[in-house]
Amino acid sequence: MSMIGRVLTKLGIGNAAAMRAPIRVFLLDDDTRRHHWFTRRFTGDHLDIAETAEEAIELLSVNFYDAIFLDHDLLPEHYHAESNDDERTGFAVALWLAANPRMQQASTVVVHTRNADGAMRMVSELRRAGRTAEYVPFPMLSQKIKNYWQR
Repeated sequence: MSMIGRVLTKLGIGNAAAMRAPIRVFLLDDDTRRHHWFTRRFTGDHLDIAETAEEAIELLSVNFYDAIFLDHDLLPEHYHAESNDDERTGFAVALWLAANPRMQQASTVVVHTRNADGAMRMVSELRRAGRTAEYVPFPMLSQKIKNYWQR
């Protein structure tokens, strides 16, 4: 940002949001439409995408992320399932994060699934482990991203 831009920002006239540095974002979701949606919202940032719990844990174990977005239902058969399939859903990733408190310590964790029951189970496990996590239903996610990471 130019010197004039910094002065305008200090005076409250400039655009402070434009000063945000690029961040690293992690997305766990099996829907390619959502991959594109997140790519548009985080243009200029580094976005890693996983479609399975196994891919997610692999990426989360070797990279640092500022923001972590987790979906619960990762396969079509999960969408209206009568029982839990915890090993192949986002819940497995939430359990892994809860069991590994030194991994991604400073990350903001947002569960963005439409499955409210699954989301609350994930958030409960993460919070029980001392992590800051919240559930934001996907239709409300755009506003949350603007509030947290506006450019």
